[in-house]
Amino acid sequence: MPYYLSRWVRRIAAGLGVIALLASLAPLPVLAGAGHHEAALSDVTSAPATPAPHHDAVSAESFKRFLGDTGVANLTPGQVVMIGVGCLLIFLAIRKGYEPLLLIPMGLGAILTNIPLAGIAEPDGVIGILYETGIHSGVFPLLIFMGIGALTDFGPLIANPKLALLGGAAQLGIFATLLGALALGSIPGMPISFSLSEAAAIAIIGGADGPTSIYVAGKLADHLLGAIAVAAYSYMALVPIIQPPIIRMMTSDAERQIEMVQVRHVTPREKILFSFAVLLLTALIVPSACPLVGMLVVGNVFRESGVVDRLFKTSSNELLNIVTIFLGLAVGSKLEATQFLTIQTLGISVLGLAAFCIGTVGGLLMGKLMCRMSGGTINPMIGAAGVSAVPMAARVVQRVGNQYNPKNHLLMHAMGPNVAGVLGSAIAAGVLISFLG
Repeated sequence: MPYYLSRWVRRIAAGLGVIALLASLAPLPVLAGAGHHEAALSDVTSAPATPAPHHDAVSAESFKRFLGDTGVANLTPGQVVMIGVGCLLIFLAIRKGYEPLLLIPMGLGAILTNIPLAGIAEPDGVIGILYETGIHSGVFPLLIFMGIGALTDFGPLIANPKLALLGGAAQLGIFATLLGALALGSIPGMPISFSLSEAAAIAIIGGADGPTSIYVAGKLADHLLGAIAVAAYSYMALVPIIQPPIIRMMTSDAERQIEMVQVRHVTPREKILFSFAVLLLTALIVPSACPLVGMLVVGNVFRESGVVDRLFKTSSNELLNIVTIFLGLAVGSKLEATQFLTIQTLGISVLGLAAFCIGTVGGLLMGKLMCRMSGGTINPMIGAAGVSAVPMAARVVQRVGNQYNPKNHLLMHAMGPNVAGVLGSAIAAGVLISFLG
């Protein structure tokens, strides 16, 4: 169609549109004809006059209702505090580099959850659905364990099996805190007390293993799951702050400077056989720990078999990253002011911190003992990596060791007790579930 014709077509269409708009706005009597118009006019003049609506009053009421629905009007001091906590977690992740993969999603989850009237963490909200689907069901912890297995090298532990003692000693925090949580109820005037199942669920925080803590809490104390998850992941992320002062307090300068010889090379065949041996022993002794250990073995076999690169890369990267995002947001949603700022939740946080510190001390004490018995060939600092915060605790040992001896390369040595700590906390969880579940 020529341009001038299309231009006239557009003009005609626009004119018809204007006519249709005016017709829709015109009074019905005009469209009905003059006779009908006169009848309608007589009806209107004979009808009693109705008062005009009070538009000003309606507008004022609507504006007041709007102000009542704003976030400012509904913001509580507790929500302000928890939004500040969320911002602090993000600051520590970005500025200090403290486990950003954990702290940034948790901080964002805390901020979103404490926005008034948003309902993001409600059961039908997006983060609430993630929590119910992944954490409450126990699916996310098991998927995380599969990813950890894909990232874990059992070589240092296989090359030096006695380092497993350090991982076992670090579980001291679990059982010491179990007794401490039970003892709270016997203190006169103490406003909180815990049952045996609740104390066990809280104590597992001492393993510094977030997935295991969530799994155990879901089995033994479902109503405390949110507070336990927040405490466990917070302390895992804050390992670089919590552990160095304890390491320096428990070891001497001379001990921190001890250099360790390189471990022998371990073949993939040995690692696969070790994985299946661990799974078999777990199935025979503590079957209730098999879901955690089994998923760890699944990921590790993907890694060591060498023939399923796509499965290995997916479980250790894409899948693990996706689950970490969802899990971090879901855990952060439990930093909601009305749930977190309570005596019980704060008590759980204090007990969890005590459990983590005692676990670190237990690993260091065993490290000092092994240092003496080995004639000074084992650096006792690697005992701090016996908690199962993989690989954060091993990195902390490496960094502190380098501060006192730049030639110190303790990372691979620390990974031995670190991996043993993962297995130890999973087995401890299975024992507690077997007795109390």
